[in-house]
Amino acid sequence: MKIVDKVIVLPVITTLDLDVERVLQAAIEAKPKYVWVIGENADGGLYFSSSTSDGGEALWWMEKAKKALMEVS
Repeated sequence: MKIVDKVIVLPVITTLDLDVERVLQAAIEAKPKYVWVIGENADGGLYFSSSTSDGGEALWWMEKAKKALMEVS
């Protein structure tokens, strides 16, 4: 057994950056009904992908996420 096999991921808010793979894996394990992915690609450009076709719904969830983020900051 490797030492990394013993790492326990704690569900806490952190001020440190996390690996993209770790964040995406946590999202997969949460089994969301819908998902919106916003990021920066290797060239520094915007990456956006949505599992829903309704742009208004995507924007509503982004605003809801923004509100939640502002409340924990």
